[in-house]
Amino acid sequence: MIVSIIMGSVSDYEVMSGAEQVLTSFGVEYEKKVVSAHRTLDLMVDYIKGARERGVGVIIAGAGGAAHLAGVAAGITTLPVIAVPMQTKSLGGLDSLLSMVQMPTGIPVATVAIGGAKNAAILAVEMLALSDPSLTSKLDAFRKEQADKIKATTI
Repeated sequence: MIVSIIMGSVSDYEVMSGAEQVLTSFGVEYEKKVVSAHRTLDLMVDYIKGARERGVGVIIAGAGGAAHLAGVAAGITTLPVIAVPMQTKSLGGLDSLLSMVQMPTGIPVATVAIGGAKNAAILAVEMLALSDPSLTSKLDAFRKEQADKIKATTI
């Protein structure tokens, strides 16, 4: 399965590249695209509608401001959508975060912390691991490595 990484503008790539790094470290294939729920709605709808046929299993959507990207994507597909709110100048990303977590009943969007693209990718890997034992093993090793680093820390 592939993870689709979408973002509302190229300026979001600095944060969303963290999702790429994590997916690469787990050996998970991904695609990435800039689509806008406001400026390129037709392109976005076509892209999301074709996701399942392209082998996409999870969508990670990063956007700032009104941040409708994840919600619109979730309204188009039944694939899991994970939202990454972006830091904004006007409200520090709180605007993005609230627009993502306040989805209507029946159209859920999993949402991570502001700028949390790496956690979004880990969550996507966890979702894919439900049907992929090799990913489960990689996640177990990742968690052990995290714990070992903490245990080895001295101050």
